Amino acid sequence: MFNPITVKFIKLDGGEVPEYMTGNAAGCDVKSVDTLFLQPSETRVVRTGLAMEIPTGYECQVRSRSGLAARHSVVVLNSPGTIDSDYRGELKVILHNHGHETFEIKSGDRIAQLVFSQIEQVVFTAVDSLQDTDRGDGGLGSTGK
Repeated sequence: MFNPITVKFIKLDGGEVPEYMTGNAAGCDVKSVDTLFLQPSETRVVRTGLAMEIPTGYECQVRSRSGLAARHSVVVLNSPGTIDSDYRGELKVILHNHGHETFEIKSGDRIAQLVFSQIEQVVFTAVDSLQDTDRGDGGLGSTGK
């Protein structure tokens, strides 16, 4: 069972409350208030008409909707995008059309999903050396040998 957090929001310019499509969904869908055409290889910032008050200690991740990605190659460009708890402006979604056809976004269309996650901040400590591991400094494909 979930322990829901409370996220306050303001509807701006026709925004709609994000909605979970199933009882066990991790992400809630957010809708566009804009009607526009997203050309092939084009990136646009799409308004949602919502501003939120995310509780301190949480972030809101903006992620692609799998159906838009699979059927139309339209994705959230910086997925997952992060909305910090101290941001109070309008939620906007950076969409990119990787497809070969123009994609129409209508006002009220579901364009992204929001996932809320608890976050931790860290304290960085400068040291002279790091603990050895089997992997060491091998990166970028080093474990696939």
